[in-house]
Amino acid sequence: MGMATQFGTKSRIRDVWADNLDEEMGLIRSLVEEYPYISMDTEFPGVVARPVGSFRSSDDYQYQTLRCNVDLLKIIQLGLSFSDADGNLPSGCCSWQFNFSFNLNEDMYAQDSIDLLRQSGLDFKKHEDRGIDVEYFGELLMTSGIVLNEDIRWISFHSGYDFGYLIKLLTAKALPAEETEFFDLLHMYFPCVYDVKYLMKFCGNMGGGLNKLAQSLEIERIGPCHQAGSDSLLTSLTFFELRRRFFETIDESKYMGILYGLGFGVQNSANFYSNSNFSQPLGTGPVSVEASS
Repeated sequence: MGMATQFGTKSRIRDVWADNLDEEMGLIRSLVEEYPYISMDTEFPGVVARPVGSFRSSDDYQYQTLRCNVDLLKIIQLGLSFSDADGNLPSGCCSWQFNFSFNLNEDMYAQDSIDLLRQSGLDFKKHEDRGIDVEYFGELLMTSGIVLNEDIRWISFHSGYDFGYLIKLLTAKALPAEETEFFDLLHMYFPCVYDVKYLMKFCGNMGGGLNKLAQSLEIERIGPCHQAGSDSLLTSLTFFELRRRFFETIDESKYMGILYGLGFGVQNSANFYSNSNFSQPLGTGPVSVEASS
């Protein structure tokens, strides 16, 4: 029997809107001690701008792109899936899908991203009418026991933007100008983070996105692709299967706290200088932004 059939999508992934937010956050607070491995994914309205200026390196350019887009845009969904240290899921619901307030008539977005999310089943009228207020959610998250907690292990996949939106949500501020300050905030709010995309570098010929990885590991998805609850749950399942196949133990000093595509997770930064028009010294002052074509 396939995993999706065995568990059932609705019983495993729960939608959270403004009207059931407090109740569901109470449930999360009650299970986090027993299930301290949290897999996370977000859905957001794409990339609408690129920074203009001079950059130290490829990672600085990638971070400035992330920063200007996260500052301009709003999170649409957050998925949190829970498991214990052995990958066992709670009985019944194990994944919560938080749906935030979003108005297509007022908020910025990239059209192709919205089209993809609609095809995946997102109902933007519901987000407009019943969506969660981001500021209130940030307050609840701060007191939930799952952030600022060294006992929690966060699992993600290519998650620079995901954590960017969460840091913006928790601080209620724009992201810091310097990538080092961003990582300071990341390590404060989320002391123990794994990025599965980074771990894949050490797993032989594993490559591609989350769906391709799951197929390679013969893991069946529960729920629709490009919805945060399903994607976070698939991230959890792939992490524990990767760990089982390729790591006897995961050396936290080697693999923890690195986000693929940022900081130490950037690939081929030396080639970046020779193959780009960006000058190596960083210009002073704010980074300019231009619309993305």
